[in-house]
Amino acid sequence: MKNRVVEILVLDDDPDTCEVLKHYLSKEGFKVEVANTPAKGLDLLERQSFHILILDLRMPQMDGIQVLEKIREKDRDLAVIVLTGYPSVETAVASLKGGVADYVQKPIDKDRLVEVVRNVVRQKGLMQTPEEKLLSAVGAKVRALRKEQDLTLKQVARRTGLSVSLLSQIERAESAASVASLFKIASALNSSLEDLFSGF
Repeated sequence: MKNRVVEILVLDDDPDTCEVLKHYLSKEGFKVEVANTPAKGLDLLERQSFHILILDLRMPQMDGIQVLEKIREKDRDLAVIVLTGYPSVETAVASLKGGVADYVQKPIDKDRLVEVVRNVVRQKGLMQTPEEKLLSAVGAKVRALRKEQDLTLKQVARRTGLSVSLLSQIERAESAASVASLFKIASALNSSLEDLFSGF
């Protein structure tokens, strides 16, 4: 279930690649724009808001690393997925410095591309199921209550009889706690079950 449309810009000098990626990703429910030159891509990024940029590393006029550097001067948060038919240590290091989220090698495998995009969407919290939203909200509330009382995970674990590992997973929304566990946590934090679910 999609809560909002995830907007993607594909920047590749090959029009065919742009259209293929647009086709693949649009069918998956993403809103996709394309640009065939670095100048057009940078202009679109300046004028519109995108969640993800899919960037080809090899382009005439300006290579992908230079484009990435220009983008990072203004936007550290944009998720960037790099396309490359010529992987190398140099480009990998430069990409890591530029905060690239992931790589997709050419020729592009559709399933791999969609998997990478979905992973980035999940990591950025751009698209969540109602269950994921609930887990995030409860985890954030537990963490906030614990921090307010200046308690460590170990101290809450001792109070509840739950493991530090489970408590950590609940706070990071990686595990769905049972009602009994949430009741123990709420009690240990001098709170209530209703409070843990407040605002959801």
